[in-house]
Amino acid sequence: MTTLELQQPPTSLDASDFNHTPFYCEENVYFLCKKLCSNGIADAQGSDLFVVVISNDNKQIPLWHQKSSNRADGVILWDYHVICIQRKKDGDSHLVWDLDSSLPFPCPLATYVSETVRPSFQLFSEFQRFFRVVHVPLFLHHFASDRRHMKDSEGNWTAQPPTYEPIVAEDGSVHNLNEYLEIHAADAVTNLPADLTNVVFSQKHGVVIGEAHLEEFFSQIS
Repeated sequence: MTTLELQQPPTSLDASDFNHTPFYCEENVYFLCKKLCSNGIADAQGSDLFVVVISNDNKQIPLWHQKSSNRADGVILWDYHVICIQRKKDGDSHLVWDLDSSLPFPCPLATYVSETVRPSFQLFSEFQRFFRVVHVPLFLHHFASDRRHMKDSEGNWTAQPPTYEPIVAEDGSVHNLNEYLEIHAADAVTNLPADLTNVVFSQKHGVVIGEAHLEEFFSQIS
């Protein structure tokens, strides 16, 4: 048994229990959050869940242990990626739910950062990762996607879409995915002010955090 297996939190769920369409990670996470809320693993309203969109100015982010990778170390260069982080109480680890990861499912946040983000790995500045953290109750209310970003200039699909209908937001929006994907280094919080946790609970698009502050941020909202 490996160290990662020893750290795996107990759960009756497997990644195969969730909807998963390759290259539609934002929709996969949307339905993952709904399922966690409905089956009692998360709060019914999703108050302990956060959608985290990972990207940067260049839309080039390296992440390790990704199932789509052809490399032994699982590294892949995404334009963006979307995961769910669950805030845990009573001293338990925060958990990362990533349907595209080969790590334990779910995975402790510290392990995920160490193994997937690998902040100790020296990267050129254009590959630095930034994290847009959005509270799930707000995300489920506002998020919408008509999948236009997955069509080429001639209107052909660049990846086969899910069989279900596109997500329309509770507020009536039909497409605003681009608003979540616009992640820039200039927008990232360079320190963690005391009121930052209040912002993430009230702002539609959450807050943008650099990789060096991700774990610290979640420790402050425990």
